Amino acid sequence: MISLPSASPFLQAYVDGSTGWLLLNRPERRNALNAEMWAAIPQLMNSLDGHPDVRVIVVRGAGAEAFAAGADISEFGAARNSAAAAADYERLNGEAFAAIRACSRPVIAMIQGFCIGGGLAIALACDLRIADGTAIFALPPARLGLAYPLDGLKDLVATVGLAAAKDMIFTARRITSDDALRLGLITRLATELDAETRSLCSEIASGAPLTITHAKRALDLIAERPGHVAEDDIAGLARLCFESADYIEGRTAFAEKRKPVFRGR
Repeated sequence: MISLPSASPFLQAYVDGSTGWLLLNRPERRNALNAEMWAAIPQLMNSLDGHPDVRVIVVRGAGAEAFAAGADISEFGAARNSAAAAADYERLNGEAFAAIRACSRPVIAMIQGFCIGGGLAIALACDLRIADGTAIFALPPARLGLAYPLDGLKDLVATVGLAAAKDMIFTARRITSDDALRLGLITRLATELDAETRSLCSEIASGAPLTITHAKRALDLIAERPGHVAEDDIAGLARLCFESADYIEGRTAFAEKRKPVFRGR
C-alpha cells in the first residue's frame, strides 16, 4: 500500500493494488467536512487519478457511523455569514466536486451510516454509489435556509430524475438504503460492503482503461453532467481506443479464448 501526501490530517489517500482510496478521516465529527478538507480534495483526487497503477478510485468515510454527515456547520457562522462569504465557501465545495467528476478513472462512493448534505453531494459527484443497510441519505438545505449549488442539483437530477430530486430538496426527508436503491440514488446495496466494493473494483480494473474512460466521458456528456467534455473530445478518446495496444490484445484474447490483459495503452 502506498500513501500519498495530504494537506489535511482529516483526509488520507493511498493506493492499494489497482485501487486508489480517498478516506474522509474525521470520525469524531461523523466525517463532517471543514474548509481545510474541501480545499485538499482536488489535489488528492488528481494524485490518485494520475497514479499509473490506479484503475478505479473509492471514496469512503472513516469508521462505521458515517460516510460524511455534511459540511461542518460550526464553520457556517464565519464561512457563510454573508452572500460573498457563502460564495467563497461554495467555490471550495465546487472545486472539490469538480475534481471528483473530472477523474478519468471511475470513482465509487462506498457508503455506510450518514450520507447527508455535502457528504451526499460528494457521493453524487462520483460515478457509482454502493451502500449497506445502515446508510441514511438526506439533503437538508431547506432546513438551513441555504441555496443548494446548481451543479449539485444537476448531479442529483442526473441520478434520480427531476421529480425525485424535487421531493428530496423540498422535504429534506431522510432516505433509507432500500429507498435509495429504488430511487437510483445508489447503484448497489451490499450485505458485506467492504468485500463487495473490492469485488466491484476488481471487476472494473480488469476492463480496458481507455474504453472505460471513453465510456465515462461519453455517458457524462449524454447525461449533461457538470464538467462534461465536448463531442470532439469524445471522438478523440474513441480514436485512442481503436489505435491502442489494448484493442489488439482484446481481439487476440478473444480469438485465443483467454482473459485479456489490458495495459491502458
